[in-house]
Amino acid sequence: MSVAVGIEARSPPRSAGRRFASLAILLLLVVLLITIVVALTVGAAGIPLSRLPAALGFAGESTTMTARDQLVLWSIRIPRIAAAAMIGGLLAAAGAIMQGLFRNPLADPALVGVSSGGALAAASAIVFTDSRFGEALRFLQTELLPLAAFAGSLATTAILYGISSRSGRTSIAIFLLAGIAITAIANAGIGLLVFIADDRQLRDITFWMLGSMSGATWTKAAVLAPVLVAGLASCAFIARGLDLLVLGEADAFHGGVDVERLKRISIVMVSAMTGVAVSISGVIGFVGIVVPHLLRLMIGPGHRLLLPASVLLGAILMVGADTLARTIVAPAEMPIGILTAAVGAPVFLFILLRQRGLAAL
Repeated sequence: MSVAVGIEARSPPRSAGRRFASLAILLLLVVLLITIVVALTVGAAGIPLSRLPAALGFAGESTTMTARDQLVLWSIRIPRIAAAAMIGGLLAAAGAIMQGLFRNPLADPALVGVSSGGALAAASAIVFTDSRFGEALRFLQTELLPLAAFAGSLATTAILYGISSRSGRTSIAIFLLAGIAITAIANAGIGLLVFIADDRQLRDITFWMLGSMSGATWTKAAVLAPVLVAGLASCAFIARGLDLLVLGEADAFHGGVDVERLKRISIVMVSAMTGVAVSISGVIGFVGIVVPHLLRLMIGPGHRLLLPASVLLGAILMVGADTLARTIVAPAEMPIGILTAAVGAPVFLFILLRQRGLAAL
């Protein structure tokens, strides 16, 4: 009887927690829509809310102003917002998977060296195509940059997987330590390229390393979309495994989870998500670590809700940061990585202090 009473006593809080998590996701959807509407209207070429329906083609007469608004929206602003939302969702989801895989709320996709590998390849492409050896490919620099970054991310993943795998088993600890070593090597390579680069190459490398959405196009957004859809579909299959993995690999195995398969899928997902995001926007920090950690405090650690919520909050953060980046110093543009670090680092420190009970000191 006491057991039954205990179960009944605990059931309402659990169901209340699920309702709160569902409401939180609904709230995130509403906030994302509001953020997108604001991003559509704000910019160097401002579009008042009253002209937005006509600019989107939903209502209104065709005028010279409407034609200008439609050109700004459909050629520049909408693909940029779409790319920013998807990149934010990819980075945040990759961070949530990493934290579940390593059973550490401080894990981040940058730890495994995927971002650094992509950055090294991109910096190499900038310097090579601007040298006399790559002069014939200089006109393809814009197209080669994201391809090089993605190839560098995939190559880094393959190296890390080869180092950490033995006899069909993957060691997460070795994967992490090898990632730290690969990151150090990649940063050394980037430092060498910065040393030999001229002023224009150095400016391009620095701007790319700080992250930017200025090069977003419909084509690049189309590259991001299938990766995001595939990632969301895969998240539904690995959520339960990540939940059980918190108990330890042995307990997860006895709970019916193929731990090695879960590791492989998670590593490939994190690498693909981070690699494709880095290839479009450059290196952007703190999204993958702050967003999932904050959501764990709000809606709990269950990955079935945590992963989609991370995608939504990551999208909100990136769209908002990109809107600020292109308006705060208009007509110039601030690198988006500066804003994500400026906002993400203090928030993350506040979370850490609050968890330690030091925020009131």
